[in-house]
Amino acid sequence: MPLYEYVCRQCGERFEKLVRTSDAQTVACPRCESASVTRAFSTFATGNTTERGSTSPNCGPVG
Repeated sequence: MPLYEYVCRQCGERFEKLVRTSDAQTVACPRCESASVTRAFSTFATGNTTERGSTSPNCGPVG
């Protein structure tokens, strides 16, 4: 089951939920229980940086 991020249109709560593709239409907000939710784009760290010569804790020097 994939983990999706959602944003509630009613109260603005941002939450994650493991969802089966067959249950994708039945997601409700855990705060206000509204079914008016939108799937959000997930953000994640890649360990890369755009600055030349800087370091990342996971990857070492870049460049």
